[in-house]
Amino acid sequence: MTDIIIRKTGRAGYITLNRPKALNALTWDMCLAIENALDDWRTDPDVALIVIDGAGERAFCSGGDIADMYATGQRGDFDYGQRFWRDEYRLNAKIYNYTKPIVSFLQGFTMGGGVGVGCHAAHRIVCETSQIAMPECSIGLVPDVGGSLILAKAPGHCGEYLGLTGDRMDAGDAIYVGFADHFVPQDAWDGLKETLLSSGDTAAIDAATTPAPAARLADWQAGIDHCFAGTSLGDIYQALMGDDGPASTQARKLMDRNAPLGMAVATQIIQSVRRDPRIENALDHEFRFTYRCGAQGDFIEGIRAAIIDRDRAPKWQHASWQDVSTADVAAMTDDLGSNALQWKDTT
Repeated sequence: MTDIIIRKTGRAGYITLNRPKALNALTWDMCLAIENALDDWRTDPDVALIVIDGAGERAFCSGGDIADMYATGQRGDFDYGQRFWRDEYRLNAKIYNYTKPIVSFLQGFTMGGGVGVGCHAAHRIVCETSQIAMPECSIGLVPDVGGSLILAKAPGHCGEYLGLTGDRMDAGDAIYVGFADHFVPQDAWDGLKETLLSSGDTAAIDAATTPAPAARLADWQAGIDHCFAGTSLGDIYQALMGDDGPASTQARKLMDRNAPLGMAVATQIIQSVRRDPRIENALDHEFRFTYRCGAQGDFIEGIRAAIIDRDRAPKWQHASWQDVSTADVAAMTDDLGSNALQWKDTT
């Protein structure tokens, strides 16, 4: 069974992530195949729009397939991960900047690398089962694949809350925060896809859209803004310790599991991208961290605890947020010079 199905149907380019048993986790080859298809269809007069969906009911895409990064990193080979992220981030920018409408259908889990493929589309459709998250800090990373841009543009300080906690958004939350656009009941998806493929007209989306569920994060907005407005991870923890609202209670529970270094850097990245909200800037800041995360960060240990041994007991290099210094953050965020991402051919 092929991992990805790419074809032209009617007036559309149609991409299906096809690893349902692996929750459609994104491989390097899948990234390159999506990019090649988008390049081919950019100037194809027969293609009016692009549809991207995932096979099965459990996930659109649960993230990147990171087992190979662990295996190579264990051998001290960090080049594999660095090259993968270069190619993946170039794809993320192309999706964001694409000149034809891209429509993504985000059922079940959409996390990590799935956000990079599905949540930069022009039209992002969610349903009753949708669960969207950026849980990278739980494996020693930072929110990446351009996700820091969506977080930076979220209402108030929801971006810091979601980026540091990895909390899951349902359909209502995802639309409120800016990870999705349209709530369409899942039993209407097949008909909507058929119309999009045959007509090439995105007007069908509005006709199928129904009111979204209420957003929990909207109710928590004041509490989130109170606790997550600080300029550093330490500021945020200090505010959380003095608050007993539902947002802070949930945040403390989730953040206590995550890598302190990743959370400290994520705070800085989200704030930096908020000052310059471009996809290229977001990916550049993210890559500064991911380029170094194997050799200098907690990524290998995070994968071990979550994916390899599955003991859920990572031994982070910093015992708590109090142990992360300004120098530690700078070491992961300094400009990469000649190793930085190069931006060309991403429209």
